[in-house]
Amino acid sequence: MNKEAMTTEVKTIDASSDVVTERRGNAGLITLNRPKALNALSLQMVRELLSTLRAWRDDPEVRVVAIRGTNKIGRPGTPDSLFGGFCAGGDIRFFHQAALAGDPALDEFFTEEYTLNHLIQTYPKPYIAFMDGVVMGGGMGLCQGLALGARVRIVTERTKMAMPETNIGLFPDVGGGYFLSRCPGHVGEYLALTGEVIGADEAINYGLADVKLEAAALPALWAELGATSFASAMAADQWIASKFMANNANPVCDTEKIDAYFSLLRVKHIVDALEKSEDRWALRTAATLRKRSPLMLHVVLEQIRKARAMQLADELRMERDMVHQCFHLRPGKESETVEGIRALAVDKDYKPQWKPARIEDVKPGMADAFFVSPWTAETHPLRDL
Repeated sequence: MNKEAMTTEVKTIDASSDVVTERRGNAGLITLNRPKALNALSLQMVRELLSTLRAWRDDPEVRVVAIRGTNKIGRPGTPDSLFGGFCAGGDIRFFHQAALAGDPALDEFFTEEYTLNHLIQTYPKPYIAFMDGVVMGGGMGLCQGLALGARVRIVTERTKMAMPETNIGLFPDVGGGYFLSRCPGHVGEYLALTGEVIGADEAINYGLADVKLEAAALPALWAELGATSFASAMAADQWIASKFMANNANPVCDTEKIDAYFSLLRVKHIVDALEKSEDRWALRTAATLRKRSPLMLHVVLEQIRKARAMQLADELRMERDMVHQCFHLRPGKESETVEGIRALAVDKDYKPQWKPARIEDVKPGMADAFFVSPWTAETHPLRDL
């Protein structure tokens, strides 16, 4: 390869760009650079990621892709700001404002974000995610590659992973139904309903990460990616296998305690069983569920169980239907999601007025409306996945 090709598109990290893309050798490197917002994804960021990944997919000189985030401790643009924070998810303040204003950009965000999630999960080239620090919600959608190709999801001692959407009256989207439903046992129901934050070891045990490294080792690994010449995507695959997979045995995951509760048929059955237990973990878990949106708990349980039997594209289309209903079934301030975001991120009173207010008040069939598509198969915004 000539020198010119080896240095194509190299940029420096700067505070003015929320997504920084670099070409170093055969590696396409992405840095999420919105640290003050924990790298929360805006519509513009989603569009930049989509454009970049499509271009690199079609560029034969790009043979491996990697993504990382910056943190808000170090000064932007300096080595101490790199790593330490991945992505806290979508920009929920934008969701709140756009929903109240009837802004069509809200619909555009979810259509394009889910298109991005599908592209990542089916990416034909090796894709490495440096999942250091906070990895939540939409951040998980940037990491979970379960369908094709070489995937490495790196976690560290600083990783804090969750799909916490029931806390804001939403559901684990970005393909969450797909990848959570494929966790061992009924871990998917547990993580989706509670929004529990897990660390690196649990992430690996649950199949949501591949390898744990010391955070201090990440800068050198990132530099090595850009400095290594790969003759082909296959050579990059072999490098990844030798680097990460040789000593990466499949974990043995005991899900018996989680399964005992989260395999039960209904949300009420799960909560009743947890509350009748004398186990401290069970009682704490029940208390967590009592704080979540009762309606969305029912929607999420249905989502995870439907998703187990679905292909990725179909599951993302289902989620696109669901998120439309979250904002349009009960529009404006009446939306469970708008109210959840208001309580958590806008007014910050942490007292959402859920409707219905209690798990016991959710009537049979109330969740069904969230799975009704407002589109035909021919007009669905994700019809081309």
